[in-house]
Amino acid sequence: MKNEMIKPGGAKNANRRDFLRKSTLSVATAGLLLVGCNDDEDMMPPMGDGVNLGSGDFGILNYAYALEQLEAAFYAAVLQGGYFANASAEEKTIMGDLEKHERAHREFFKAALGSMAIADLEVDFSSIDFNSRNSVLSAAKTFEDLGVAAYNGAGQFIESSDYLLIAGKIVSVEARHAAAIRDLINPGSADFAGDDLIDANGLERTLTFSEVLTAASTFVKTPIDFSQLPS
Repeated sequence: MKNEMIKPGGAKNANRRDFLRKSTLSVATAGLLLVGCNDDEDMMPPMGDGVNLGSGDFGILNYAYALEQLEAAFYAAVLQGGYFANASAEEKTIMGDLEKHERAHREFFKAALGSMAIADLEVDFSSIDFNSRNSVLSAAKTFEDLGVAAYNGAGQFIESSDYLLIAGKIVSVEARHAAAIRDLINPGSADFAGDDLIDANGLERTLTFSEVLTAASTFVKTPIDFSQLPS
C-alpha cells in the first residue's frame, strides 16, 4: 500500500460533517425501492471455501455487497483502534459517520439480495496499523477511491433502472467519503477532487470487476468467483 505524509488537522467547520450525515438519508430512501426484490427462492450455488457472485444484476449487487462488507469491516476496526481513541473530536465524528454509512450499505445489500446474497467474507487487515493515523487514512483513501471506481465501472452493466438508481445514490455517498478522507490527509488542498483520478474531461476513472477484486484481494481472504460477470 502506498504511504504518504499525512498532515494532522482536518476540517475546520461543520460542513463536512453535515454532508456526511445527510448522505445516510439518500441510502435509506433508496432502500424502499428494492423491498421485495428478492422473491427468487434460488440459493447462491456453493463454492467450497469461497463465494460465487452469480450473474446479471444479482451478480453485480453481490459484487457491491462484497465491497461494502470490506469497507464496513474496515471502519468497524478503525473505531476499535488506537488512532480513533486518540483522534480529535471532529475526526471521531467523521469516522463514526463513515462507519455508519458503510454498515448501512452492507445491510441494505444483504436485505435486498435475500437468499441470493453471498456469505460473509473473511477479511485481513494485517497490513494496516490501526494505531497510526497515517496508516488508517491511507487505507481509507484506498478503499473509498476503489469503491467509487468500482461503482462507476459496474454501472454500465446494470439492466434494472431501479438498481441503477440505487448504485448512483450509493456511489455519490462513496465519492463524498473519498473527498472527506482526502481533505483530512491534506486539509484545504485541491487534492480533495482527486486530480490523480479525474481526467481532462472532468470524468472519474472506472475500473473493471477484475481490477477491483484483484486490488481488494489484498484485504479479503475468501476466494471470490466473479467469472459470470461481464468482462
